[in-house]
Amino acid sequence: MTTLREVAAAAGVSMATVSRALAGSTIVAAGTRERVRRIAAELDYQPNRAARQLVTGRGQAIGLVVPDLQNAFYASVATGMQRQVRAAGLSAMIADTDEDASRELEVLGQLAMVCDGAVLASSRTSDDDIAEVAGRTRVVLVNRVLEGVAAVVGDNADGMAQAVAHLAALGHTRIGYAGGPAMSWSDARRREGLTEAARHELAAGAVVDLGAFRPGSAGGIAAADRALAAGVTAILAFNDQLALGILGRLADRSVSVPQQMSVVGFDDVPVARLLAPPLTTVAVPALEMGATAVDLLLTPGEAATRVLPVELQVRRSTAEPPG
Repeated sequence: MTTLREVAAAAGVSMATVSRALAGSTIVAAGTRERVRRIAAELDYQPNRAARQLVTGRGQAIGLVVPDLQNAFYASVATGMQRQVRAAGLSAMIADTDEDASRELEVLGQLAMVCDGAVLASSRTSDDDIAEVAGRTRVVLVNRVLEGVAAVVGDNADGMAQAVAHLAALGHTRIGYAGGPAMSWSDARRREGLTEAARHELAAGAVVDLGAFRPGSAGGIAAADRALAAGVTAILAFNDQLALGILGRLADRSVSVPQQMSVVGFDDVPVARLLAPPLTTVAVPALEMGATAVDLLLTPGEAATRVLPVELQVRRSTAEPPG
């Protein structure tokens, strides 16, 4: 079976361009569209049957691929997606890759055999691999942006700006950033937002890069230990799951929050407000993201990126720095 990658190579264009050309996108020049279509026909390229079903409204199921369903943020995305799917008279199938980027394509391929489209959340796979899949079935990304593929994201830059402004207003002048997985698109955007916000709110060198961590207990232990060794007075975590691990480690080391260390998360998962102390965090509308992803999946046409607003929730895990 001819792949989208082979069509792109024969036409001398990117896979995203092939995908858009075969979908009739006017973003691609008319001459290029015709050339791509001719080459696809010569190579007997066959788009995924499920994609055609989805566009014509005859599909039955939509797949959701997430990196970790134990992370309450993705559970909320799944809930928002399922509500919208049911409202459309369809069903949803959910797969968890356990934060293993190498499993994404395998899982997505399995879902593509039984589903009519897929929502791919916080994908760690390459742009080319996503474009390949998007050429065979309709795909919508959550927490990732790729030209030519529909997506919904939170405003990462604004979220980091709000968090930095809050910590700066409290008087923190040395802040540690505990980053997410190295291949995370969201982490890269949050780092960019952090750099820009720090340039306006803090002195040079005020932000300490603590490293990249897998969200959870083990990542939180490593991040908290590095923060204490670095002498920061506040930790800004990639997400709430990592922040939970950080809070646990600080408690183990008898470091009081926020009296000795302030902690800020990102996502505002339900447990964040139930902690002792409740976690200051950037609220991302996860339910709305899931619902919006389904809306985009069920709306044929040009790929669009929806950026949803976020809002800092100030709770008791942040205070003025000690001394």
